Amino acid sequence: MKYRILIADDEAEIRDLLRLYMEKEGYEVLEAEDGEETLQILSREQDIAMLILDVMMPKKDGFHVLKEIRKTSNLPVVMLSARTSDNDKILGLDLGADDYIAKPFNPLEAVARINSNIRRFYSLGANDSRGQKRLLQVKDLTLDLDSCILTKNGEEIELSSTEYRLMELFMSHPGKIYTKQQIYEYGWQEEYIIADNNIMVCISKLRAKLSDDGNQYIKTVRGLGYRFEAK
Repeated sequence: MKYRILIADDEAEIRDLLRLYMEKEGYEVLEAEDGEETLQILSREQDIAMLILDVMMPKKDGFHVLKEIRKTSNLPVVMLSARTSDNDKILGLDLGADDYIAKPFNPLEAVARINSNIRRFYSLGANDSRGQKRLLQVKDLTLDLDSCILTKNGEEIELSSTEYRLMELFMSHPGKIYTKQQIYEYGWQEEYIIADNNIMVCISKLRAKLSDDGNQYIKTVRGLGYRFEAK
């Protein structure tokens, strides 16, 4: 299936760059240069699979556009922004963004993240017309990607934003080994430069929240990284 991607950015160079790489991946690309045009295209075109949304745009900024979208749709949205403070990232994710890419970005990394979000969303068969929830289920755990809630046998487990992203990463591909770099860059949304104990501390807290023996869920693979157990 050929997915249609809408790129909303007021910088023509960014749109051209993303279009080049996305079309190479087989996507059909639409473009918008401001927030109002973005909403107009979304209201007119019913088969857009994903929105790549810049934060700083004229007329209506990306946060405003995202708020409008989330009133009626769970369309996958990846935010683009040169504003890389934690507050901006948290705001975008809290408003319902599925991912956040900081400018300047590596176009290959951007494509990889877009592909990942497309696979995760549509492999679950989720779309607005069917009104289905996007759920990840592994063992006795269920992660609701729309409400960002993790439950164990129906009981909610409170997560920080970083813990939520790690659970999303792990539960999307149970059994897969993730390196510390992959875990850090997905969970903290920052480039991994030097090793520190943030990952170890976060994993330890997650294990404690999941059960008295959290190792049965998140396994340390010595010398490689971590794996979420599928069985």
